[in-house]
Amino acid sequence: MTKKRRPTLQDVADLVGVTKMTVSRYLKDPLLVSDKTREKIASALDTCGYIPNRAPEILAQAKSRAIGVLVPSLTNQVFAEVIRGIEKVTGKYGYQTMFAHYGYRPEVEEARVASLLSYNIDGLLLSESYHTPRTVRMIETAGIPVIEMMDIASPSIQQCVGIDNTQAAYEMVQAMIARGHRRIVYLGARMDVRTKLKMQGYAAAMDQAGLPTAVVTTDEASSFSLGAKLLKNSMQSYPDLDSFFCTNDDLAAGVIFECQRQGIRVPEEIGVAGFHGHDIGQSMTPKLASVITPREQIGRISATELLDRLQGKVVEKSIINLGYEIDIGESLQ
Repeated sequence: MTKKRRPTLQDVADLVGVTKMTVSRYLKDPLLVSDKTREKIASALDTCGYIPNRAPEILAQAKSRAIGVLVPSLTNQVFAEVIRGIEKVTGKYGYQTMFAHYGYRPEVEEARVASLLSYNIDGLLLSESYHTPRTVRMIETAGIPVIEMMDIASPSIQQCVGIDNTQAAYEMVQAMIARGHRRIVYLGARMDVRTKLKMQGYAAAMDQAGLPTAVVTTDEASSFSLGAKLLKNSMQSYPDLDSFFCTNDDLAAGVIFECQRQGIRVPEEIGVAGFHGHDIGQSMTPKLASVITPREQIGRISATELLDRLQGKVVEKSIINLGYEIDIGESLQ
């Protein structure tokens, strides 16, 4: 297929009968031209299918009015809500978002960061706190504002916005222990940094209570069906288990669904807790116990902080902890 020639400013100007400069002024601010001319230019732009060419502006000003956003998954509900929070802010202030997906792999994140920086993005929102050395060097060389989202306990390049995943997991397991659970199994998937941080919180709570840890993990992506699979594996490895603490609500919901299929009563026979407070867990019966996290707020605050810094605001807090809520729901006794 042959690439078509794009309409130019001169094409639009010729169609309206004005100068190219007049069309340029309209594109910068429609109020800079008269009402009658404004209507004609708007109609001509629509007729031509004009696509603005921002390359000269980007080259001249070294600014793109675009924010790079890296997320490990585009299907995970956690990041869908973070993205929604980001775009509520960026769109309002006239910034475009350029998304890249890296599948929880640092080397892919490195390649995606290089690609985004090649477009002269003005700022960068990352979803991880650990990066390859080259990724860090590229960010430092670019000299743009960077915010790492989701976790506030890990070292950050400049600024981070999120929650303390380790402490949140610790408090949920403490709550489970306080309700009489003693043989709690931790279920983890993907084994990304945040899953490991939650596992540390689980282990700390169990150790403090003098209880043995029991961990079942996989590198597979989280899903309801994986939760069912890990339940079966756990019951073989730890037949005396009495509850599960899962790294997210997908696994936890899958555990409950499989318990229901097998006739295992939740919470009477097995307790289940998840992480993040997804809608499915809050809507199911029994209502899932979970750590409620402010995903959309994380996106909104991260974008706001980044845009404020682009306007010259000095960073007041390098760590912004948005907290969480422990919701016992109905899946724990």
